[in-house]
Amino acid sequence: MTYVVTDACVKCKYTDCVDVCPVDCFREGPNFLVIDPDECIDCTLCVAECPVEAIYAEDDVPAEMHDFIALNAELAKTWPTIVEKKDPLNDHATWAAISGKIDEIER
Repeated sequence: MTYVVTDACVKCKYTDCVDVCPVDCFREGPNFLVIDPDECIDCTLCVAECPVEAIYAEDDVPAEMHDFIALNAELAKTWPTIVEKKDPLNDHATWAAISGKIDEIER
C-alpha cells in the first residue's frame, strides 16, 4: 500500500508533507503534489502534516477520488522531486475548501 495525494491539494499545494518524508517520495507539479508509489514506504508521517487533509492511504481514498491513485502514479514518473517546504500557492485559501478540482491540475 502507498499514500495518495488527492483533490484538496489541487491549487493549494501546501508542502508541509515534504519536510517530514524520509524517502523524498513527493513530486511537484505547477499546482499539485503527488506521491511516487514506487518510493513511498507507508510511514504515514505526511498524513498528519497536510493542513487540508489531502493525503490518504491508498485503501482509504474516497470512492469519488479513486482517479487520484492512478494520477499520482502517472505524474510521479515525469514531475521532479520536491524535498524542501515552500510557501503554498498565492490563492490557496480560496481553493482549500473547494472540491472536485481534478480538472484544474496543470501538467
